[in-house]
This record gives sequence, structure tokens and C-alpha cells, in this order.
Amino acid sequence: MTAALLGAALLLAQLMLAVAMGCAALRALVGPRAQDRVLALDTLYVNAAMLLLVFGIRTGTTHYFEAALLVTLLGFVATAALSKFLMRGEVIE
Repeated sequence: MTAALLGAALLLAQLMLAVAMGCAALRALVGPRAQDRVLALDTLYVNAAMLLLVFGIRTGTTHYFEAALLVTLLGFVATAALSKFLMRGEVIE
């Protein structure tokens, strides 16, 4: 009963994260302003990291956790660089 419930919850979480990633990708493509696109990319990488964590929980391997850590780190740096570029027009002063 508990394993079946956990499996169903993980499957539901994967589906909802996939839908959220689709919505974020749509916002990144259609977003009217550059700030909307940066926020959409930020949301997209956070959802991707969460999806990798759910895969890791489902399979029981630690490789997905390390990949999620890398995606989160690179996404943070990319968001900070894009935000700085939008505010000042350059990334490195």
C-alpha cells in the first residue's frame, strides 16, 4: 500500500513538473519582455532540478542528485549574469 502510494505520488509529481516546465518554456518563447524571459528561464531550471530529484528518489541512485546540483548551480549563475546584463548592459565590468 505505501510503496504503491509513493509510486503514484512520484508519478504525479513528475507529470506536474513536466507541465510546469512546458509552461515556463512557453513563457520563455512568448514572453513580451526580457525580464519575463529571464524569470521563465529561472523557473525552468528550478523545475528541471526538481524533476531530477524526483527521478533520483524514484530510481534510488545518487547520480540524479549530483546532476540536480549542477543544474541549480549553473542556472543561478546564468540568472545572475542575465539580470546584471539587463540592468547594466554588461556582465563583466
